[in-house]
Amino acid sequence: MSVKSKIKSYSKVLEDEFGKIGTPKREKHEAEALDFYASQILLHNRKESKITQKELAKKSGVDKTYISRIETGAIQPTFSTFMKLINAMGKQVEIV
Repeated sequence: MSVKSKIKSYSKVLEDEFGKIGTPKREKHEAEALDFYASQILLHNRKESKITQKELAKKSGVDKTYISRIETGAIQPTFSTFMKLINAMGKQVEIV
């Protein structure tokens, strides 16, 4: 008696749920996923740096409420704001 595996590749799961690469629904999903990922990078690095949102706001010149909204995924920062926050934490972005 054989049992068929129900494991799918992640690419197949994305295609089934959001369509093929290049379709509007898939592009929208991927953009939202990248926005969420950026917010998590900032949140993780702030906590790793052991600084509060208030301290990060003071160091970066970015409003604390704005930082909170970024970290919750409510808004996506511009690249320059993202870099300002990363630099204020003493971190660097490496493009490889």
